[in-house]
Amino acid sequence: MNSQDEHHGEEVGREADAGEVDGHEKTPQGEDGPGTGEEQGAEQLDGDEGVPADGGAGAEKIGQDPLVELAAERDRLKDQHLRLAADFDNYRKRTEDRLRQGWDRAQADLVSRLLDPLDDLLRVTALEPENKSSVDSIVEGVGLVERKFFRVLGDAGVEVVDPAGEAFDPNTMEAMMRVPTEAEEDDDTVAMVFQRGYTLRGVLIRPARVSVFKSD
Repeated sequence: MNSQDEHHGEEVGREADAGEVDGHEKTPQGEDGPGTGEEQGAEQLDGDEGVPADGGAGAEKIGQDPLVELAAERDRLKDQHLRLAADFDNYRKRTEDRLRQGWDRAQADLVSRLLDPLDDLLRVTALEPENKSSVDSIVEGVGLVERKFFRVLGDAGVEVVDPAGEAFDPNTMEAMMRVPTEAEEDDDTVAMVFQRGYTLRGVLIRPARVSVFKSD
């Protein structure tokens, strides 16, 4: 009896072991569970096939038309040129306005300083000479006006060109006539000043009109 029971138990154990083995064989790993590393790598390659890493931007950049780039660069440079031209034109206008205003102020200032000598001259010319003392007063008044007038011009930067007895300078003088002379040392010197000249800060306003000695 004991021998039969032991034999029956061994058969039941073998059948149970066989069932466990069969259960594992019925569920292969490749069907429902995760696949092997090679299978996963193959699936990943299949899913990413044909898609560049940069999302297609590289292909688009390579295929861009160079004429489009040149046209864009041309438009940018043209716009920059127009802006610079407009800025320079505005700067030129502002500079011209400032120069014109400065010149107008300088002229107004000079005229205002000439008004006092003009008033003195008008008072002198209004005198009626009755005797010699009146004539002397008029001459003295005219001399006073002249000195005041030239003082105003000197303050404005005006210099008188009065070259009597000096060597003739064609840059500041105009020869009106020649005066014969036998003295060689007087050759090309100013004999007489008909009209004095003037310069303003080194710039010739009017040449002095003179006669010049010339030796034969």
